[in-house]
Amino acid sequence: MDFKNFRMPYSIDPKYSTRVAYFSMEFAIDQPLKIYSGGLGFLAGSHMRSAYSLRQDVVGIGILWKYGYYDQARNQDQTLNVSWTEKQYNFLQDTGIVFKITIHNAPVWVKVWYLKPDVFGTAPIFLLSTDLPQNDYLSQTITHKLYDSNEATKLAQYILLGKGGAKLLDEMNLGRDIYHLNEAHGLPAAFYLYKKYGNLEDVRKKLVFTTHTPEAAGNEIHDFRMTVEMSYFCGMPEEEVREISGIEGDGFSHSLCALRMAHRANAVSKLHGEVSREMWGEYDGICEIDSITNAQDFAFWADEKLYEAKAGKDDRVFDDRKKVLKHRGFRLVADQTGNIFDPEIFTIVWARRFAGYKRPDLLLGDMQRFEKLINNRDYPVQIIWAGKPYPLDYAAVSTFNRLVEDSKNYHNMAVLTGYEIALSKSLKRMSDLWLNNPRVPREASGTSGMTAAMNGSVNLSTDDGWIPEFAKPGINSFVVPKADYASMSPYDQDRYDRDQLYNLLENTILPMYYDRPGEWRKIVQNAMTDVAENFTSDRMADEYYSKLYNAPICTPN
Repeated sequence: MDFKNFRMPYSIDPKYSTRVAYFSMEFAIDQPLKIYSGGLGFLAGSHMRSAYSLRQDVVGIGILWKYGYYDQARNQDQTLNVSWTEKQYNFLQDTGIVFKITIHNAPVWVKVWYLKPDVFGTAPIFLLSTDLPQNDYLSQTITHKLYDSNEATKLAQYILLGKGGAKLLDEMNLGRDIYHLNEAHGLPAAFYLYKKYGNLEDVRKKLVFTTHTPEAAGNEIHDFRMTVEMSYFCGMPEEEVREISGIEGDGFSHSLCALRMAHRANAVSKLHGEVSREMWGEYDGICEIDSITNAQDFAFWADEKLYEAKAGKDDRVFDDRKKVLKHRGFRLVADQTGNIFDPEIFTIVWARRFAGYKRPDLLLGDMQRFEKLINNRDYPVQIIWAGKPYPLDYAAVSTFNRLVEDSKNYHNMAVLTGYEIALSKSLKRMSDLWLNNPRVPREASGTSGMTAAMNGSVNLSTDDGWIPEFAKPGINSFVVPKADYASMSPYDQDRYDRDQLYNLLENTILPMYYDRPGEWRKIVQNAMTDVAENFTSDRMADEYYSKLYNAPICTPN
């Protein structure tokens, strides 16, 4: 293949002929390709799968992380051990393209790898690497660790993704009508385009932006002087950068700048859209923020035989299939922890990125009720936790380790390591209840509950993210009733949510599962139907075209 004159390797549906480059720091494509950390990558991976199945003219631009995010292992006492292992991928193709960009006023060589569509069933994806002998050691480390803790290295990663990705498209003579930033990490692409075209209007026509973070404090701000020194702005004078970005003072907000340079943006759920418009509405010059709710690739995630059993309306076959999935998953539990779980017992799973606002240990905040739940002989339960804390988030690591220590006291409690695509899929298939309890309204979307529902697991959740669009409490899910959270302290909010979760478990969910299995099965199947109708990534990828790529260009406020 001639990558210097790259052409899309499959026929394009005319409905999706607008040419798009999709910039993302991470892509969760399949288990062997470990270049992701969490939900942002899972979204991007499903998007690339749907772009391929719908025959959209989309190419992905990412980074080939030498050590991935990190490998989650255990110390001798079972607590969290963080290790980085060099990854090798023989399924990636060397494009032969090597070019230079400027980072920190110095030349950095960039090599490009290609993930062909037929490897995992995705749109074409190009991955950038600086791990080359031509570069000095510091430049090589830019692509070593996803979300490196060093601030300068992290900025260099953003510059590589944005500036390097935009330059790659020129190197390949691959014209794109739209540059789609999945979060603001790739924003330097906008300044590359500004240098190329010389005016903001031409840049704005090409730029769209997906924001994932529902609070201002969660959107990264770096020292403006440092971003200039790192060559973030492609050599533009500071005065000109401030003029076109509207940035004042010493802090540079990547998200705010992206909202001012893009012609459209989207939040990742309807609730997140409301929060984002309120959060950013005080700033002038920002583009319109619409909502395109995140989704996941049904063909990749859903258990086909479970859906076949549902369609066949044979309750015995359906129940047997779910027990088979649980039995298979419990082998992983036994292998990691030595606990042998029972497919006949109600199984709760909490699994996602470990972060404070997601409250992984919320149930353990009331140990009296937790003991009552975990030791209930009439309605027995099994509980599994899994997820990766950010290695330097010491509070999250401590929470993980506390759960590990507590699990040693119960035969029906387990904490698993290695929460990546393969384990994620297994956990959803082995669970009866998918527990999701973020502190409202801090979860922008959340997608793990979608794929759980695709595998016969019922969501028990606080009313945040995508849940308000999906949930029919008592019909396809169970939801904590919203309170006046704005008037509550975090302590009071935690106590309220925890009490409501326990009330639902003790008084509704467990009695239904054991005493009225037909009612439980109906809720499981309603969830499977509703998630398949409205929360698949084909719908999302189609909406990207109708609401972002092909929509009229909006005038900033």
